[in-house]
Amino acid sequence: PQVVKSARVMKRAVAYLQPYLEAAKAAGGGNGRESAPRGRIVLATVKGDVHDIGKNIVGVVLACNHYEVIDLGVMVPCERILATAREQQANLIGLSGLITPSLEEMVHVAEEMERQGFRVPLLIGGATTSRTHTAVKIAPAYSGVVVHVRDASRAVNVAQQLLSSEQHDAFVAAVRREQAELRERHAGRRPQAPILPLAEARRRALKTDWNKYEIPVPAFLGTRIVTPSVATLIPYIDWTPFFHAWSLKGRYPQILADPEVGERARELLADAEHLLEEIAAEEALTLRGVYGFWPANSCGDDIELYSDEQRDRCIAVLHTLRQQFDKQQSEPVNYALADFVAPRSSGLADYIGAFAVTAGHGIGALTERFRRELDDYRAILATALADRLAEAFAEWLHQQARRDWGYGRDERLSPEDLIRERYRGIRPAPGYPACPDHTEKQTLFALLGAEATAGITLTDTMAMVPASSVCGVYFSHPDSRYFNVGQLARDQVEDYARRKGMPVSEVERWLAPYLDYEPERR
Repeated sequence: PQVVKSARVMKRAVAYLQPYLEAAKAAGGGNGRESAPRGRIVLATVKGDVHDIGKNIVGVVLACNHYEVIDLGVMVPCERILATAREQQANLIGLSGLITPSLEEMVHVAEEMERQGFRVPLLIGGATTSRTHTAVKIAPAYSGVVVHVRDASRAVNVAQQLLSSEQHDAFVAAVRREQAELRERHAGRRPQAPILPLAEARRRALKTDWNKYEIPVPAFLGTRIVTPSVATLIPYIDWTPFFHAWSLKGRYPQILADPEVGERARELLADAEHLLEEIAAEEALTLRGVYGFWPANSCGDDIELYSDEQRDRCIAVLHTLRQQFDKQQSEPVNYALADFVAPRSSGLADYIGAFAVTAGHGIGALTERFRRELDDYRAILATALADRLAEAFAEWLHQQARRDWGYGRDERLSPEDLIRERYRGIRPAPGYPACPDHTEKQTLFALLGAEATAGITLTDTMAMVPASSVCGVYFSHPDSRYFNVGQLARDQVEDYARRKGMPVSEVERWLAPYLDYEPERR
């Protein structure tokens, strides 16, 4: 935070002095030369992805250290990134992304850089990226150097070594050596547990005695629109990820007393709370959400949703994936989300819920205002707060949904209890470990009418716009839990593709990080 704040002071000082410097230059008081930047870097969030907090922090930090930064923004196609880098004679290219499909787009950019004969270093960053993925998937696609940058605080050091005539060769050699070791380790890795045939994994599904389970009935069917105020959601904010976005590691509130980062954390929190008050008072952000309930039953690893209690017309199917790794326990359970809904064969009437919320309407105008005021710090702060408000919105609405469903009416939970999820039920989101397929968002959005009701749209890689948005599915089963699907064998991927009516190659592309095998190149 301090570096970004320093950049604000620097920008405003330069803006104040610029007329005097220009006047002095015109009067012959200067030599007409300005110090050259230390290097020129093109930054972009890749095509299909709308998340940019980390990229923006990196850009400010580099600019503060006298690098020329050309920030192309979000959802930037490969062609524009490379054309800009060529036209501007960039010394470095930096790619950022948050959602898993962005990883494949980064590979595509690397392949295009190789095809077009680029040799400038390629920097990779973002929450879903890693040293291993960069070494195994991205670096082999490009003969130039590819460097994974773990967080914004390391960007300057990496850029400095790459552009230094004295340090470049040794740094690149060390990067290539480490990546070769990571590839070798990855190729020789043993799976954490053997992968089961799909039929055996299904045999180990969660067993529920449905005759002894009283299924809760929601107070309404269909959808409802909600528009809470910012003030309503503030008590539901989980501050820990907020500090992580600024590279301050630790759990809230303990981080405030941390001997190393506590002072910075307290100052950052005070700034955030002050800005939240402004946002609430000015109604700078519009919060919109939609949630609902439907009659539902599982059918194998799928969940069928029905138009009404007659359950004779299926209006949507949610497709779930099952854990396939052998847990090697006495009574192992290989979970799929479908296990938490009564099967159609039971004859029981079960239900499922869904939601989509956003805190992003208005964030563009707010951040643009701050940037006009040369205040990158508050622009980034506002974006980070919008993300936290979206998650708080999801938490607040889940509490409301549990009450509507009946089983949550007697809850007496503190904000800490909610953050620690000390309640019955779960709300897994497509793209996360229990439901890694982002394309399931399309089904949710159609059910909820999310574009019309909440103003949220999907990019072609299933990122939500506005970026500060959350969607997911509600499960009420008392044994429902979050889990990691883990590695998937070819038999399940082919079965899943058949159930979804998608080509196997397309499913493999969406589930690439979860495959236990190398798909055929097509």
